[in-house]
Amino acid sequence: MITDRCPWCGTDPLYVAYHDTEWGVPERDGRALWEKLVLDGFQAGLSWITILRKREAFREEFDGFDPERVAGWDAARIDRALRNPGIVRHRGKIESAVKGARLFLEIEKQQGFAPWLWSFVGGQPIQNRFASMAEVPTATPESTAMSKALKKRGFTFCGPVITYAFMQATGMVNDHVTTCHRHAALSQPQAAG
Repeated sequence: MITDRCPWCGTDPLYVAYHDTEWGVPERDGRALWEKLVLDGFQAGLSWITILRKREAFREEFDGFDPERVAGWDAARIDRALRNPGIVRHRGKIESAVKGARLFLEIEKQQGFAPWLWSFVGGQPIQNRFASMAEVPTATPESTAMSKALKKRGFTFCGPVITYAFMQATGMVNDHVTTCHRHAALSQPQAAG
């Protein structure tokens, strides 16, 4: 039984599975990155485990996080989402997701959403070597730059703390503590996508 993992995931089986298989794994698919950015925006003011428990309901409500479909949502479709008790029912965050889908499509067409986001870390994961969670920052110059660039494009719910959590989750930074069994595996060089 593996017991050496980052302490933030505790013992909740859903959280442990997320930590062990997903968190910190470099994600280079633009659609998957947009989904994670949207979910991190919904997390604002809440815990990640709350969003994780609702993730399948979010995926169902948001048409599988298909940006082309979500970009076409109108006021009636937004109102329908607001009635879904399986997701976080926050009008501003839902409207932000719809606007973000439209912005995603623009960036995807211009330069690719994934390459654009990965450019904030030079195209490769930043390999941190933190011994404890107390050393892990909540924001960095890279997350601040990403936040500013996203906001300049028109995205919302993407402050530097949210973008840093996003960078951690999508493997743009390896913030597994050095005693965690995932740190070494994710310290290996990653192929750029």
